[in-house]
Amino acid sequence: MSERPIFIPYAGHMLLEAPLLNKGNAFTLEERREFNLTGLLPANVETIEEQVARVYEQLQSFEKPIDKHIFLRNIQDINETAYYRLVVENLEEIMPLIYTPTVGEACQRFSHIYRRKRGIFINYEDMDRIDEILHNVTKQNVKVLVVTDGERILGLGDQGIGGMGISIGKLSLYVACGGISPANTLPVVLDVGCNNQSLLDDPMYMGARHKRITGEQYDEFMETFIGAVKRRWPEVILQFEDFAKDNADRLLKKYRDQLCCFNDDIQGTAAVTVATLISAAYSKGEKLKDQRVVIVGGGSAGCGIAEMIIQKMVSEGLDETAARRNIFLVGRNGLFVDNMQKLTEAQTPLAYPAELIADWTSTEVLHNVVDHAKASVIIGVTGQPGLFDQLLMNIMQRHTERPIVFPLSNPTSCMEGNPADILGWTEGKAIIATGSPIAPIHLNGQTHHIAQCNNSYIFPGLGLGVLASKATRISDGMLMAAAETLASLAPAVENGEGNLLPAIKDIRRISQAIAAEVFKRAIEDGYAKPFDDDEIKDRIQKYWWSPKYRQYRRVSY
Repeated sequence: MSERPIFIPYAGHMLLEAPLLNKGNAFTLEERREFNLTGLLPANVETIEEQVARVYEQLQSFEKPIDKHIFLRNIQDINETAYYRLVVENLEEIMPLIYTPTVGEACQRFSHIYRRKRGIFINYEDMDRIDEILHNVTKQNVKVLVVTDGERILGLGDQGIGGMGISIGKLSLYVACGGISPANTLPVVLDVGCNNQSLLDDPMYMGARHKRITGEQYDEFMETFIGAVKRRWPEVILQFEDFAKDNADRLLKKYRDQLCCFNDDIQGTAAVTVATLISAAYSKGEKLKDQRVVIVGGGSAGCGIAEMIIQKMVSEGLDETAARRNIFLVGRNGLFVDNMQKLTEAQTPLAYPAELIADWTSTEVLHNVVDHAKASVIIGVTGQPGLFDQLLMNIMQRHTERPIVFPLSNPTSCMEGNPADILGWTEGKAIIATGSPIAPIHLNGQTHHIAQCNNSYIFPGLGLGVLASKATRISDGMLMAAAETLASLAPAVENGEGNLLPAIKDIRRISQAIAAEVFKRAIEDGYAKPFDDDEIKDRIQKYWWSPKYRQYRRVSY
């Protein structure tokens, strides 16, 4: 049965300027007459396949990734259906261009490469008009909203309104990987100022030219924003993205029980890391509970990863105290110990008991911590390149033949260690995953595939499952369901050998599998109405969007 037509009130140039509706030369002759498009387009009526072939040819004419990023963003702003068809059909090639690592440079240069408006910019000075701003949005049925204040973009620090590049990139993956319609997505930047003086001094910078609002003023602004979102779209999924450590932890704790929200840096990063760790341990014939884990970086991501590892270790049979004793959280001043001053609320339960390390020679030097901890796993979320050196790998191999090494910081320039070096230092024995894509590494006649431990494996399927289930909250259990489902689909787990994560090209299938398990866990946790397996599958398909053109009919409102 053919799909019913969509009734459109726009015509002429207005229709061609609407990226969600524009079909370019794919408008049929009948549609051209009906929508006053005759003469506004070349004569030939094209298929979407022909359009995508042309766009792909044009994409190949650019050499630098940032230039390809700019070109792709322009296509997105002209014709979203063709754009997503191109992305879906070339996901492994294009994802690094619209997301990490290229999106980091795009955020840094946001004001210089700006072409067209997308999403909304909410300034602190407009706090009393946020309801009005949200009603200025032409999308009436926003279901997924990604918001950042731009203070901690990847490993690059404060990028001010340049953080919009991250919000746009994340939502592109919700669509391309998670099958959520672009009509239901909205990127948001909260412009509360910027502490990056080079941006404030840049005459091209398009954001507010003052230092960041903090304290009670910041909290009042956030409360006003959240309240307006709840009024405008009460069932929306709100994803907090790239907030600084203190605000990220605090905002998640404050609002996660008020609306359906999560923090991807804390929870999404944790979920994909745990999934990859499950797979890495399995490839050694072990479980996660058997590992001694050093996490370098005591911010939101590091604490989130630690807590989720503990949750998984407990599910595998350890009591919580024993699980916490397997985790060693390291900051710039060394191991977090419970007699330290000024621990954050997130760091306090992860601080190691001082009495248990009284005989350690030092807790301030990473190498000593790894040695005393007898670490089998090291995870980096610091943004400090070169942290994982040869001596560190030698120390790890004193305690385990096959160390699990995850330099996760993005973009590539911020990775804690070079995978090729790590493999060389360990004679190819290290099990490695990174945050950004890394080309296969050839060493001593063997090819090593480096897993991309990237949140894009998690949040699109999580979002799809939440939408399909109409879940009212996002629980820790739902995130764990996503992580365990991803791990179960990895070749290392499915087949007993191979890569730690499934191929990126299969991510749409993976997202549907994750969505189903998230849906089931939402029911189990009491955040969604019960449905049987067939109904769950049907509801997921109901929300599944594919980039193809629909027939239009004109209507007057």
